[in-house]
Amino acid sequence: MNRILLRQAALCLALCLAWGLTACALPRITMHQDPLSPAEHLKLGLAYESSGDLPGALHEYELAMDQEPLAHLYAGNVLFGMGKMEEAEKAYNQAMLDLPLDPEPRNNLAWLLYSRRQRLDQAEGLAAEALRLAPPDRQAEFRDTLECIQRARAPKSP
Repeated sequence: MNRILLRQAALCLALCLAWGLTACALPRITMHQDPLSPAEHLKLGLAYESSGDLPGALHEYELAMDQEPLAHLYAGNVLFGMGKMEEAEKAYNQAMLDLPLDPEPRNNLAWLLYSRRQRLDQAEGLAAEALRLAPPDRQAEFRDTLECIQRARAPKSP
């Protein structure tokens, strides 16, 4: 009788052990929350950008875009630096919507258009608007953009 009980207990233990091992092997979907806040992604992006890691910076800015208005502006700057002009233009346009009183997205988009020698009339309007929005201590840099565009638009004398 003890042998039968012992066998049944061993069989039960083996079955429990086998079931436990297979349960561990089943795939599970786990959801992890991002441990960094959008502001921290923005700061990390700036660190990557300053060290020259533009793809890393862009990735961090993209992670912050939903909640950090500056992320589109910073992404536009990185995309411009990477030579991805169409994407940079889209990012600057979104930054202008996100930051309606910030002169920088307008100035940077104006410079992008100027550097490509495209839509200089639009670039001039953006630069003029940036200068109008600029605080007194930053007007010189925005005035420089506007003046470069105006010189490029001026008729060439023979």
